[in-house]
Amino acid sequence: MTRTNIPGSSPYEPIIGFSRAVRLGNQVYVSGTGPVGADDLDVAQQTDQCLTLIAAALKNAGSSIEHVYRTRMFLTRTEDWETVGRVHGKFFSLIRPAATMVVVKELLDPRWRIEIEADAFIPE
Repeated sequence: MTRTNIPGSSPYEPIIGFSRAVRLGNQVYVSGTGPVGADDLDVAQQTDQCLTLIAAALKNAGSSIEHVYRTRMFLTRTEDWETVGRVHGKFFSLIRPAATMVVVKELLDPRWRIEIEADAFIPE
């Protein structure tokens, strides 16, 4: 099985030792993606930014948002679940991937209220 690392724009990738995404065969695993560039915006805009960055990583790996089958959302505030869910639904209302929401104490950047991971496939 062929492995391809898909870089992002984070200066921390070489320091921490991670890739924005990893493609293994026809599977793509997108790392936890924070709302970089929307750090000080509201949780809806942060969620949209996370999913937009994920869509770009998937495209770079040869997949697309339409081929996501699993998402994991990490929220810092329980009360944000419904807003986050609505934005997630905007991206995934037709394909409805398996999804998990977890509330965590905090994320790496204290301004972030959401971080999202995604798994997708590349159609044959």
